[in-house]
Amino acid sequence: MSEAYDLYQQVILDHNRAPRNYRDLPSADRKAEGQNPLCGDEVTVYLALEGEVIKDVAFQGRGCAISKASASLMTSVVKGKTRTEAEALFHDFRGMVTRKPGEPAPDAAKVGRLAVFAGVAEFPARVKCASLAWHTLHSALTEGRKVSTE
Repeated sequence: MSEAYDLYQQVILDHNRAPRNYRDLPSADRKAEGQNPLCGDEVTVYLALEGEVIKDVAFQGRGCAISKASASLMTSVVKGKTRTEAEALFHDFRGMVTRKPGEPAPDAAKVGRLAVFAGVAEFPARVKCASLAWHTLHSALTEGRKVSTE
């Protein structure tokens, strides 16, 4: 395996073992719940907005290492971003993990630390695990409905 692959694996394992922003957020003014019924992943995303800026973000739930690490890294990346910036990251992330074989990997400058999930595209069964928190964030930012990856 390559050094980059090993590093990515370490980052995902670290965010799974010690997830960032894993807590309730009583000050949240937006919240959405998501679930992946195929594997049992569940996540609740909480947002505290200040105007158009995500002042604070947190999540709770249970799931596999990829699901939890994705939610952890997502909360770290979107905190302090505007709603528009967070929506753009959602679309970039979704495109990155759902790209077809042979399509180029995402521009690292565009996705930054999220590039650790680029390899998920090679494992279709794991795409829903990685994207659950992101779809739930999107729902919290837009309509707040319950999300299912079914």
